[in-house]
Amino acid sequence: MSAAAALMVAAEGGIIGDGRTGANLALGVGLLGLAIGWLALARADDRISTGNARTGGMAAIATGLAGTVLAVLHLVTSSGGPGTGNGLVGAIAAIPLGLSAVFLGGRALTRSRHADRPTGRMTA
Repeated sequence: MSAAAALMVAAEGGIIGDGRTGANLALGVGLLGLAIGWLALARADDRISTGNARTGGMAAIATGLAGTVLAVLHLVTSSGGPGTGNGLVGAIAAIPLGLSAVFLGGRALTRSRHADRPTGRMTA
C-alpha cells in the first residue's frame, strides 16, 4: 500500500477512527511540528546548545507537511458541516498549525545555513 493510500484510509476512518479523531490527530501532529520548529529555530539562533538546527528544521517541515496533509484529507472526506461532530473545525484549525511548522522549519534551515557560511575574514 502506498503512503498516499494509507493516508487516505486513515483519513476515512479505517485506522484512526471517525468523527473528531482524524482532526485531533492532525492537530496533534501540527502542534508537534510547531514545537519541533520552535526548538530548531532556537538552536539556529544559538539560544539552546543541544541538537542540530538543520535536522530539527527538516523534521519540523516533514511533521508540518504530514499534519497539513492529514487535515486536508480529513476535510475532504468528512461529511456534514461545522458543529456536526465530524471534526471539521479541528481539521480547519490544523492546517495553519502544520503550515506554521513548515514555515518555522524553513526559517531554521535558512538561519543554520547562514551561521555555517564562512565570513571571509581571517582570524589569528
